[in-house]
Amino acid sequence: MFNKKEKKEELNVENLNDVVSLSKKILKIVYILVLFIGVYLLIKLTKELKILPIIFSVLKTITPLFIGLFIAWLFDPFVKWLSKKKIKRGLGTLITYIIIIGVIGIIIGSIVPILSDQLNEIVKIVPTVFDNIKGWINDIFNNLKNIDNFDADAVKIQMFDKIESLGTDLTESLPSMLVSFVSSFFSGIGTFIVGLVIGFYLLMSFDNASGLMLTWLPKNWQEDTKELFGELDLTLRRFIKGALLDSFVVFVVTSIGFSIIGLRAPLLFGLFCGITNIIPYAGPYIGGIPAALVGFSISPLTGILTIIVLVIIQTLEGNFLQPVIMSKSTKLHPVTIILGLLIFGYFFGILGMAVATPVISCLKTIFTFFVEKYNLLSYKN
Repeated sequence: MFNKKEKKEELNVENLNDVVSLSKKILKIVYILVLFIGVYLLIKLTKELKILPIIFSVLKTITPLFIGLFIAWLFDPFVKWLSKKKIKRGLGTLITYIIIIGVIGIIIGSIVPILSDQLNEIVKIVPTVFDNIKGWINDIFNNLKNIDNFDADAVKIQMFDKIESLGTDLTESLPSMLVSFVSSFFSGIGTFIVGLVIGFYLLMSFDNASGLMLTWLPKNWQEDTKELFGELDLTLRRFIKGALLDSFVVFVVTSIGFSIIGLRAPLLFGLFCGITNIIPYAGPYIGGIPAALVGFSISPLTGILTIIVLVIIQTLEGNFLQPVIMSKSTKLHPVTIILGLLIFGYFFGILGMAVATPVISCLKTIFTFFVEKYNLLSYKN
């Protein structure tokens, strides 16, 4: 009798452990949902109160400061490495900036002229693209004329009117768009140069500045804050390294693929695909649409080959490259990333989708830090 009771008690303990384990999982899900709901409500509230335009105006004004902070943060490990080689921090900062400016000069001198020529080529073929699209649509609707109760001609005329209207609007607005682009480009260069200057001075004393910021906090908070900042620093560096490597590989491979199939301006479209690849899941489709449209404007075969190249590259990237590179940097569940993309994309558009993953990674790091620090999800038997 005693053995039977003992077995029942053991069985009850196992059931209790299962219930506790399930409760912990449910509580984690609830915490994540509360986190997303809180972020959504905060963004919604700031939008309703029209605080966002004010915030954006302030952020735009101090953009050079953010650029300088980012540069100082990004290259601080390299300057520290030089310091370990007995090179003073001031000289190490100067060496770092010589390398940065040299790399920028090489990129501008080698890639930018090629991209400029390919961009001019795309601008010249815009009328041809619209004509080819119209011819392609015309062939499709000619094959649909035999369908009963379907006025193919009326639908075709409506589509042609919209295409002509789009072409006219594009042609008329192209000069003003170019002027606006050139103005924004040179304004951006000026902002970036100011940011470089600020970054130089910040980088010279970046280690002291980070320590000085901690002294503003109460002493009993400083150690935990330093540890949390270290976790956030590691999370962001992993993401940036992974995203840059992933996008660079996509840029190179896509450009080669587009060149092989004879797509016009392959380097331009490859660069666009590489940049948009930073956005998880939605990015590859955003980057591939313009290339596919130009491909179909050349010929149906080129358009189909363009789509095949994009599908092959994104399949390989999604199944092999991204899991190896990005999974170690973000450690986020795909559902979490998709929810973040939907929320940030709804409020901030493409830019919001681009920053959604690193922001969510940082929020997860903060959440995990406090959970482990204060045992928020721990239970006693």
